[in-house]
Amino acid sequence: MKELELSTLLTELSQAPGASGFEEEALEVAAGYLRPYVDRIERDPFGNLVAFKKGEAPEEGRKSLALVAHIDEIGAMVTKLEPGGFLRFTSVGGIDPRTLYSLPVIVHGKNRLRGVIGAKPPHLLSQKELEKETRLEDLFIDLGIPEEQVQQQVRVGDYITFDQAAQLLAGGSCLAGKALDNRAGVAALVVCARELERVRHQADLYLVATVQEEVGVRGAITAAYGLAPDAAVAVDVTHGEAPGISGGKAFALGSGPVIAMGPNIHPALLQQLKKLAKEYRIPHQLEAVAGPTSTDARAFQIARQGIPSALVSIPLRYMHSVVELLNLEDLLWTGRLLALLARHLEFNFAWEEEAPCT
Repeated sequence: MKELELSTLLTELSQAPGASGFEEEALEVAAGYLRPYVDRIERDPFGNLVAFKKGEAPEEGRKSLALVAHIDEIGAMVTKLEPGGFLRFTSVGGIDPRTLYSLPVIVHGKNRLRGVIGAKPPHLLSQKELEKETRLEDLFIDLGIPEEQVQQQVRVGDYITFDQAAQLLAGGSCLAGKALDNRAGVAALVVCARELERVRHQADLYLVATVQEEVGVRGAITAAYGLAPDAAVAVDVTHGEAPGISGGKAFALGSGPVIAMGPNIHPALLQQLKKLAKEYRIPHQLEAVAGPTSTDARAFQIARQGIPSALVSIPLRYMHSVVELLNLEDLLWTGRLLALLARHLEFNFAWEEEAPCT
């Protein structure tokens, strides 16, 4: 996939609204990109998008692999209509209030209404207020229209998404925008599907865009139970290196996908990912995660009787802000690594039998 095509794909995914529980438009974009490369696409009862590509192994005994990326983004919801037509709101997913001042938003009422997040100007704050931590309760949305129009157009419970255009930066390899956590993972699934267009693979393949990850990994829980694949790989983002953020907590942009290690990761699946990356010269990095990964990999690992699971992540700067940033090369390498795994995965996940206790 050419760089320009990749930036277009990610831009379209980024621009589509899709806060947790409100993912319809983002799912439509993802489905449009996946449809040419798979045998069928459907929505499960919870709302996850499941694209299926049939494997070529004999049907009896054929294995299955799920590649999973959540599509929802952080957002907000109207909680109160204030006098003057201002709106109070709460977060949907983890939002840092410090990043919200003066941001443009879209309120999804009867019509889409553009507005900005406002707060009391610093000139009018007392010293005590200046020293106080920023809270969502101190912020409001200004739609710039009279109160009576707000009353007609907006209701408590309406969704709010951030109005931030994606942009390719000067170097041509980095893209910045909203919702790259985790539209980047969904884009990697599209890259994977395209890579497999003319390549044979034995196992059935599920490419899953899960919903409501940001509010409790909910879509992955239901998808794991419903699909019950023989193995699963979650595709998400991890922290990218920036001033003051380095070492084992952050990873270099442009150095390839990050393969997680730890108790959430099946060792045989981990070894195969590392082997394929090395054999096919895919640049990659390793991340030690001592506990649950807080990603879709966690849900798949503990579904039913347990599903061998792994996590591959794309380095991302400024996570859970409105302007996140990544390197498109990392996304491309991630998609290619997933395609290699779909082609070559050996389903040898059985634990060695131990002698009975005496």
